[in-house]
Amino acid sequence: MKTKITSFIILLGATLLLGCGTTQQRIATEQLVVSDAVDKSIANIDFRTLSGKTVYLDNSFIRAVKNDGFINPDYVTSALRQHLVAAHCLLQDTREQAEVVVEARIGTMGTNRHEVIYGIPQNNGLNAAASVVTSQPLLPVIPELSLARSDTTVGISKIAVFAYDRETKEPIWQSGSSRSESSTKSTWVMGAGPFQKGSIYKGYRFAGEEWRAQKRHDPSNPSVEFAAEHLFSSAPKTASAPDAITDSPAKR
Repeated sequence: MKTKITSFIILLGATLLLGCGTTQQRIATEQLVVSDAVDKSIANIDFRTLSGKTVYLDNSFIRAVKNDGFINPDYVTSALRQHLVAAHCLLQDTREQAEVVVEARIGTMGTNRHEVIYGIPQNNGLNAAASVVTSQPLLPVIPELSLARSDTTVGISKIAVFAYDRETKEPIWQSGSSRSESSTKSTWVMGAGPFQKGSIYKGYRFAGEEWRAQKRHDPSNPSVEFAAEHLFSSAPKTASAPDAITDSPAKR
């Protein structure tokens, strides 16, 4: 018995000597990577073909799914409406008021998770073996002993839309499948961490705090960025408002 107690104390001491860090944000992180993938999928759809037309967005095929990682369907609808407005489409509240009906659907919206441990993962094997012999006391679970560990979450989204004439039902345009991915990776080294990077962050982070920023804006691309602030030329100017950016996708 003394040998077992001594071994447990040694394992516990070795664990305490290592760095330790944890971040409990699983659901929020999954929603962030999924919503970022949705933003990218929608941003890749070029609505400029419908610029200047009165448009009704049919979102009847975008329905809620009971899943913690699923983004609210209203978010997808609003994002599509925003992108239509950015392409200078004239949104209508009812189908009867529009020249064109745009129908949207979601093919994929979810996450994949990958975990890699460089060392010994948490093990309950000794406890399971001891339970076979009823006279033996239960043994403690062997904690994770790893030099490094990484946890990667990938959000995947596939969205498609098509447009047809409201009166004649003639097809006008289809986007094809717009598929995008977003990811975040957390790394622990000798128990210290997490060191985080990914498309949902503006830079590199340590234990949830910004560590080093990275430049993401590409000044060579003058188009309206879906996730960036933009003042359209049609917006009313005020004394404090900057000059409107007139180089919109519809005018290029």
